[in-house]
Amino acid sequence: ALAASESFAEKSGALQIHAFNQEETLVGQGTLGLEIEADLPKLDTLLVAVGGGGLIGGIAAWFSGRIRIIAVEPEGAPTLHRAFEAGRPVDAPAEGIAADSLAPKRVGEMMFPIAEAFVERSILVGDDDIIAAQAALWDRVRIISEPGGAAAFAALLSGRYAPAAGERVAVLVCGANDNPAKF
Repeated sequence: ALAASESFAEKSGALQIHAFNQEETLVGQGTLGLEIEADLPKLDTLLVAVGGGGLIGGIAAWFSGRIRIIAVEPEGAPTLHRAFEAGRPVDAPAEGIAADSLAPKRVGEMMFPIAEAFVERSILVGDDDIIAAQAALWDRVRIISEPGGAAAFAALLSGRYAPAAGERVAVLVCGANDNPAKF
């Protein structure tokens, strides 16, 4: 998709905006952190799904260590997880149910220093966990979420993230790549 958009921009003169590795994208995503903080001023922890890292990078930059930020990734697309292990962005696999939205080749170079500074860790969840989270979101609150959008909730629902007693946790449910007919 990136190569196709770059080719189109070159041929047409269209403005190229990177989905996650561009300053304006990170700043724009950071405004979501501002909104979350306005709605939940006493929040302790926020779980955020990660693909290329623009969303979590912007949010983590906004909070700048004032709350705990936990990355959640599919086991088949551990881009930030692998980057944390290597100490730099590296290629990761792109497999599994959430690969359509959470599986670029690697996290963005611009967001990685932000993640190193302000993201506590990355938790990996399985495809079955993500499917269960999608179903629970629909069954309990009638939210239709793509697999990537349900990944952060999957960490909580599966117990891969277990809040401490009294910990105030929020889960960011995001994404729009789904078909409501399946629900």
